[in-house]
Amino acid sequence: MKFVAIIPARYASTRFEGKPLAVLGGKLVVERVYEQVSAVMDAVVATDDLRIFEAVESFGGRAVMTSPDHKSGTDRCWEAYCKLGAEYDAVVNVQGDEPFIRRSQIEAVKRCFDDASTDIATLVRPFGADEGLPALENPNSPKVVLDNEGRAVYFSRSVIPYLRGVERSRWLGCHTFYKHIGMYAFRADVLRRITSLPQSPLELAESLEQLRWLENGYRIGVGITDVETIGIDTPEDLARAEEWLRAHNGIIE
Repeated sequence: MKFVAIIPARYASTRFEGKPLAVLGGKLVVERVYEQVSAVMDAVVATDDLRIFEAVESFGGRAVMTSPDHKSGTDRCWEAYCKLGAEYDAVVNVQGDEPFIRRSQIEAVKRCFDDASTDIATLVRPFGADEGLPALENPNSPKVVLDNEGRAVYFSRSVIPYLRGVERSRWLGCHTFYKHIGMYAFRADVLRRITSLPQSPLELAESLEQLRWLENGYRIGVGITDVETIGIDTPEDLARAEEWLRAHNGIIE
């Protein structure tokens, strides 16, 4: 299959305005994302801000301008894909605030399409028993349950599944819970179709776009990684990322 990665990058983030252009270890955050992804496949940054567009071009990357009115990164990806002027079998959506995304994680998502029935693919990481119950119960870390063939059954901000008859303090030691990592890949024709779907009841209830796709019958394959990434959502996240880079001599595998 022929893959392309599209990296949505917005300037107007409510928690960290201009974060794609923040400097991390001497490089822009969006530059680090682009380097990680373009080492694996064709990549393009999709933005609605001329400052980001020009910054990407200045470091030798490829960027396309998209509408500022998109309600989701998925919609922005589809517009960007339409502007590429080339056809691909699948589109990988990599968030523009994930400078530590690994080759192994991208490859895990791509492998989901070895199954011809996969419409969409995403990534999860098992919660470690040492992370503690607060991490598991954090509603900002959606959880996923999988079927026997490695496809997503449901996503929730609540802890799923509920372990009946087991004290909550023992849950992490009794079951493997999966944390959703927000990287997606879509067959190109599926990406076209899902952007025209109206919001669904479960999506509105949980504020999770992927539930719209499940409710409409799309099959979501799931890749599993044991690597935790550091997303840059706040200035505090950027400071932690700087510490991580220093501890690893600036090397991202």
